[in-house]
Amino acid sequence: MFARTAITWIVGAPITIFLFIVVLLSLLAGRGPAGVHRIAVLWCRIILGLSGVRVRVKGAERVPKDRTVIFLSNHSGAFDIPALQVYLPIEFRWVAKKSLFTIPLVGWAMSFAGYIGIERENAQEAYKSMEEAADKIKNGISVLVFPEGTRNATDAPLLPLKRGAFMLAARSGVDVVPVAIKGTRDIMKRGSLLIHPAKVEISFGHAMPTTGGADKTLRSRTKAAIEEMLAAGQ
Repeated sequence: MFARTAITWIVGAPITIFLFIVVLLSLLAGRGPAGVHRIAVLWCRIILGLSGVRVRVKGAERVPKDRTVIFLSNHSGAFDIPALQVYLPIEFRWVAKKSLFTIPLVGWAMSFAGYIGIERENAQEAYKSMEEAADKIKNGISVLVFPEGTRNATDAPLLPLKRGAFMLAARSGVDVVPVAIKGTRDIMKRGSLLIHPAKVEISFGHAMPTTGGADKTLRSRTKAAIEEMLAAGQ
């Protein structure tokens, strides 16, 4: 554990700085957010490898490749982000809490990639962020949201799902794809820099149509689908 932690931080830090420079150069070369997103995928793949995190994917064939969707995933650990960044089978943009965008290098690159920050404590700003996300979806870019709103540190499979993600689905009129990720909670615990190698499993459910309105039916169906995938194999 300590050796793995040392390797990840000692090797990962200069790689992070180097790839951030590559991000700046790609922007100067006019490659735009899509190019930055691809560099972020490479960075996350390296971090997973250094950390000894192995990922298994189930149900990737269920993800529509011919249209944009909204991915709705549970959230229990910091390594949810690099794992999903690498293993979602289509290009997408994150809808994530605003504080992540203040992290030096990583947060700045998120901004350059066109990811969307949400200020959860400010309803007006959160609404503007959802409008921005809806515009991206209508322009052909899928997005990923953690509908729980924060990491789940409880024994329950899921926290209550927030209404905002389903308002976004209703406004965009695209299908919702439930995602379940498990095995990340203890890789790097909150408040710790220690890294514990682990096996992670990402499962994709069937796309579900948005029927209009931030309806409770879609929310309950999404919750049931994620919980079923989390329970599978236990």
